[in-house]
Amino acid sequence: MGGTYGRGQGLEGEVARGFESLEPVNQETTAGAIAGQIRARIMDGTFPAGSQLGEVQLANRLNVSRGPIREALQRLIQEGLLENKRNRGVFVVSLGYEDVADVYLARRAVERAAAELLILNADEEVFDRLEESVRDMAVEAERGRWKELADADLRFHELMVRSSGSKRLRRMFGTLLAETSVCIAQLESAYPVRARLVEEHSDLLGALRRGNEEKALRLIDAHLEDAVADLTNAKNRGSARRRTTAHD
Repeated sequence: MGGTYGRGQGLEGEVARGFESLEPVNQETTAGAIAGQIRARIMDGTFPAGSQLGEVQLANRLNVSRGPIREALQRLIQEGLLENKRNRGVFVVSLGYEDVADVYLARRAVERAAAELLILNADEEVFDRLEESVRDMAVEAERGRWKELADADLRFHELMVRSSGSKRLRRMFGTLLAETSVCIAQLESAYPVRARLVEEHSDLLGALRRGNEEKALRLIDAHLEDAVADLTNAKNRGSARRRTTAHD
């Protein structure tokens, strides 16, 4: 019981720090800009899973009326980053196994389509930028810096989709990228800080560059399937630890 109480206190402290990190905005600022600030704090874990975001507190901090706050929160609910609990308020989502698997299933469809377009376009400048991203990952993996490695990993996939030339793929991936960040932020211990991650992206880039579509699609599938396994296994370990703490 004491463990659960302590976790609640810790969560309140994290949420308070999250509110403090928000920057006041002008009254004219759109709901989109407000949603962008909140989205960023959810993606980097500043607002952790299960934290409540109150309209009044957000409006006071951002120096705006509650109207744009309400609209911003509704956008994030539609994106799947927040949930509205009846008679309780708006909370940051907690993603379960099915959510993680579904996010990566959708990513698979988008990234496979992007890879096909990259091979079709065969733009060496795009491949060079992807190679820079792989080098960044190698540096961070060598240093064992989890957050920076995660950022470099997601930048590689974002660049791959953005460079495909498809506006709709890019728009779909924007939402999936945010949800992926939530998965990783909630399950930080699962992130594979190992050389394998760099090798996987290097092999994928090589297949894209050589125009080997079959291999590129196979590597995308394997990479995303491994990520789901890592994240869900960590979630199961985390649940077991919480049950143990609750019984202490």
